[in-house]
Amino acid sequence: MTKDGFCPFSLFLFGATTVAYSRYLAGKSKKSKQSEKPQSSRGVSIAFFATSSSTNDSIRNNSCTIASGVGKGTLIELLSKRFPHFGFSVSHTTRPPREGEQDGVHYNFTTVEAIEKEIAEDKFLEYANVHGKYYGTSVEAVESVRRTGKICILDIDVQGVRNVKKSSVDAKYVFIAPPSMEELEKRLRGRATDKEESILTRLANAQGELDYGMASGNFDLVLTNDNLDKTFQALVAQLEDWYPQLKES
Repeated sequence: MTKDGFCPFSLFLFGATTVAYSRYLAGKSKKSKQSEKPQSSRGVSIAFFATSSSTNDSIRNNSCTIASGVGKGTLIELLSKRFPHFGFSVSHTTRPPREGEQDGVHYNFTTVEAIEKEIAEDKFLEYANVHGKYYGTSVEAVESVRRTGKICILDIDVQGVRNVKKSSVDAKYVFIAPPSMEELEKRLRGRATDKEESILTRLANAQGELDYGMASGNFDLVLTNDNLDKTFQALVAQLEDWYPQLKES
């Protein structure tokens, strides 16, 4: 969901039929949509909604997971350049824009009052309140990409992954881990975009995220990004197996 939070290990690819997707939206309670751990760092995972319409207007969506601090942004950029099938779903946040960020491009910047109203109206697929700042994915943000027929890339965190796993949505998950916690810290500090307190908070939560990601059965594919080129090729190979239409590009 966020590009700035660091739930450091998830790329999320997302998939379901229209029926399952609609059932998910209608069936999830407002309580279950919100992250269970609202005070943890808001990490970055990615959801890919692969869509294709048929005569009964059903949609085939598919999903997977990568995290920030592990080369997630670079992997997304490489995927977008290689395949014309991807579209980005812009998340909402109530935090103020950072230097260089554009409304509607990096995030949809909004107010607490506005986002709480839309959450109450069930207009959010998932959301979390992190240290007083909301981050969330609206249904319309996903639908706007879906209508183009492209695979929708969502930034969501591991908390979001847990919430989606509680739903009836059929998804595939990929976990991208750093070579070590030391390397993760090096990458976080190397970005020079976060305060020391924020970095320490993210590192404190990182081990729990890593434990979840590496646990058997939580993800369909686990990759350690110690070499970007090899990691990207392994990711592409699996995506092409899951989504044969990618081979046609």
